Amino acid sequence: MVVLRKPPCALQCTGEDAPPSGDFGGTKLSLLLEKQHNRGQDGAGVAILTSDPEPGETPYWIAKSASATPLVDVLGAIAKRPISFSRKERIFLGHLRYATFGKNEVAFCHPFLHEASELCHTVLLAGNFNLTNTPELFDDYSRHGSFPTSKADGYLICELIAKELEKLLSLRGDPRSESKIAHAISTALANADGAWTLCGTTGDGWAFATRDPHGIRPGFYYIDDEVAVVASERPAIQAAFDVPPSAVKELPPGEILVVSPEGDVQFESLQGKDGEVQPAYRPCSFERIYFSRANDADIHRERKALGAALLPQILKSAEADLSDIFFSYIPNSARIAFHGLLEELFSGVCSHKNIPRFGEVIVKDAKFRTFIADAAARREFYKHVYDVTYGLVRPGKDTLVVLDDSIVRGNTMKNAILPMLDRLEPRRIVIASSAPPIRYPDCYGIDMSTLGELVAFRALVNLLGQSAESELRKALGQRASCPLNPLAPLYARFSEERHAAEIARLLTPPGMKAEVKVVYQTVENLRKCLGGTTFGNRQPAAGATVQQVALGASAGIGDWYFTGDYPTPGGYKVLRNALQNYLGHKVGRSY
Repeated sequence: MVVLRKPPCALQCTGEDAPPSGDFGGTKLSLLLEKQHNRGQDGAGVAILTSDPEPGETPYWIAKSASATPLVDVLGAIAKRPISFSRKERIFLGHLRYATFGKNEVAFCHPFLHEASELCHTVLLAGNFNLTNTPELFDDYSRHGSFPTSKADGYLICELIAKELEKLLSLRGDPRSESKIAHAISTALANADGAWTLCGTTGDGWAFATRDPHGIRPGFYYIDDEVAVVASERPAIQAAFDVPPSAVKELPPGEILVVSPEGDVQFESLQGKDGEVQPAYRPCSFERIYFSRANDADIHRERKALGAALLPQILKSAEADLSDIFFSYIPNSARIAFHGLLEELFSGVCSHKNIPRFGEVIVKDAKFRTFIADAAARREFYKHVYDVTYGLVRPGKDTLVVLDDSIVRGNTMKNAILPMLDRLEPRRIVIASSAPPIRYPDCYGIDMSTLGELVAFRALVNLLGQSAESELRKALGQRASCPLNPLAPLYARFSEERHAAEIARLLTPPGMKAEVKVVYQTVENLRKCLGGTTFGNRQPAAGATVQQVALGASAGIGDWYFTGDYPTPGGYKVLRNALQNYLGHKVGRSY
C-alpha cells in the first residue's frame, strides 16, 4: 500500500525508468508488486483511490487477474489506466495472491470491495492472512441479519469492518477520527483467531494497516513527508523508494497505522477483549526459513546461521573423510543456508591441505511450489522439476551431502530428487534440512493443515507400529491430561535420531542403490539462529500468562510447525481436527 501525503501533482517520479507522465504512485505500486513477486503467484489485483471525487465521478479504479500471468496483466492495466483518473489519485493498494486454498478465480483475488452509496461506508481491503474460525465468524455475521455472498475470509473481514464503520458513523455529527477508525477495525477483528497483515482504505480517503497481535504474519512500513508505505517485506520498500534498511520499520503487532485524508499518520492500539493480556510475540519462523526473500539482511544472516549450525550433525552422519564428501544444496531457497554451511566448514574444519569439494549438483528447471501446489498437478510436475550435474561426484566413493531448506511431505524428495541423485552413484546420500522436522499442521498462512501428508507424522505412525491407531485415539480423547497438544507425548517417546532414521526409510525410493540418511536442524539451534536479530529478541509482554511463556519456552519465535506450541487457541483446535480427520480417513482442510 502506498498513500500519498501530498497532492499527486506535487510528486514526480524521476529516473530512467520513470514514465513520461511522472506517475509517482503508479510506478511505486508497480515496483512494490514486482519486488514481492514470488514463484507460483496465481492471482493479482490493485485498487487506486482518488482524493475528493465529485458526484458522478468514479472514486476508485480496480484491476484483477487470475490468468496464467496475473502480475503481467495487472501491471499492464496500471500503465493503461485513464489519464484523467490518475490526476487525483492518492491511495494505491496492491496484492499478489499466493493461494494455498480456494479456487483460482478473480473473485478470490484481492482487494476485496464493500461498495456503499456513502463513501465513508465503502471499504477496500487486501492482506496476507488465514483465520482459523472463519465459519464461526460467518455464522455470527449471518445471524445478525447480514447476507454474506462469499465464505472467503478476506471478503468476510472486509464486510465486518464496513459494518462496524456504519455503526460508528450512524450518529449524526459524529466526526471521523483515527481513534474511531481504529475502534471499528478492532471491533471487527475482536473475535478473529488467526494471523493477518491487512491494508485497506475507506472511500472517503482514510487508509489503514494492521498486524495480528502475535505478529505472526510479517509487515513493514516506511513514512516520510511525501508517502506512507506498508508491505509484507522490507527489501521491497527499500528497493522501490531507495531507502536504507534502518528507514523501514517493522509494523508493530497489535497496532493499527492510520493515515487521515489530510495525510496525518498515527498509530492506534488494536484493542482486544476486556481484560485480555497482550499476547506474546510469535512471528512465523517458516517465513524466515523459506518464504521471505533473503535480501533482507536479518533473514540472510539467519539462514546462513541455520546452515552453519547443521555442520556437526552432517559430518557425523556422513561417516567419511572430508576428502570423500561432496557438498551441495537444493535450489533455490537453500542457497543462503548453504553459504553458511560452507563458511562454517572452511573456518573450523578443513585445512589448506584438505579443501572440501562443493558445487551445484542439482539444477532446478522450473519454479514450482511442490509442497503446496494442487495434488494432481504436483504428481506430474515434480518428476520434471530437477536435473543433475554429472562428473562432480565420484561414483562408488563419495558421500553426497545435499542441503534443503525443509522437508514437508517428502514427495518431491522421494519421487524426483533422490532417484536422480542415485544416478550419480554416490556411496551414501545425506539429506540435511535447515528446518526441524515439520510434525504439526499449520493454519496461519502456510496452510499445511493435514497430518497424513506430513512425512514426519507418517514416521511417527510407523514407529508406533500396530498400536498406532489406538494410541492416537487414546491421545485425542485425553483432554484432561493433555488439553492442548495430544501428539507431543507420542513424539517424545522416540529420540530425534530414531525419528529421522524412520523418515529416511520413508523417503528412500524402491531400487535405491545409495544409502540414504536424513539430518534435521534441532529446535534448540533454530531458536538460537533466529534469536540473534530483532525477530527473536522480543520478550513476552508484561503480564503474560505462565502458559504463554512456558509453551516450549518459545515466546518470540513461531515454531509451532516443529513443537506444536501454537500462538492462538485456534491452532490447537486445528491440530485436534487434523488428527480426528486422519483417524476418520477424511481428506481435506482441517478448518
